[in-house]
Amino acid sequence: MPWKNGGGETREVLVSPSGATLDAIDWRISLATIASDGPFSLFSGIERTLCVIRGDGIRLQVRDASTLLLRESAPYTFDGETPASASLINGPIVDLNVMTRRGRFRHSVTRHTVEGSMQLSTHARLVVFCEDGVLRCHANGTSADLATEDCAVITPDSSPLQVSTATTARILVIDIHA
Repeated sequence: MPWKNGGGETREVLVSPSGATLDAIDWRISLATIASDGPFSLFSGIERTLCVIRGDGIRLQVRDASTLLLRESAPYTFDGETPASASLINGPIVDLNVMTRRGRFRHSVTRHTVEGSMQLSTHARLVVFCEDGVLRCHANGTSADLATEDCAVITPDSSPLQVSTATTARILVIDIHA
C-alpha cells in the first residue's frame, strides 16, 4: 500500500483489528521500503518503532535529534505525531515498522541472534519476525519453519515458543500488550 504521505510503500504484515484503516488501528506491523530521502508520515496518537532490516541504513531526524540506524542498530522508538525524516546512507533500505495506539496498547521490540535454540513466552501477544536465516518453531505440539521475513505469533494462551536453527538466524521479537 502507498504511504499515508505518498512518499513510499508499505507491506502490511499484521494489523489489529483485522482490516483496520491507518486511522483506526490498535497496532500494526509492516515492512516499508525507503527509496529516497524525505519526510515520514505523521500518525497522531501512535508510538512507532523502526528497525532497518535491509540496506546500509538511514540517518533519522526526529525534531532536533539525529540518529544513525543500521541493520545492527537497536530498534528506535518515537512518537508518530513528531515530525521525522530520513536520509539514506547508501541506497534504498527496508525497515520493520511497529505501531501501537497510545492509551490502548504498548509495544517493545528487541533484536536477537539465535544460534542453536531459544525459548520465548509471553503474557501478551508476541510476534517473532525472522530477519535473516531459517528458524524451526515449536509450540502447542506443532512445528513450522520460518524463512526470512516470515513471522510467528504467540498468544497468551499458547505454550512457550521454542525456536531453533541449524546455523544462525537473526530475529526481531515484538511484544504487544494492552
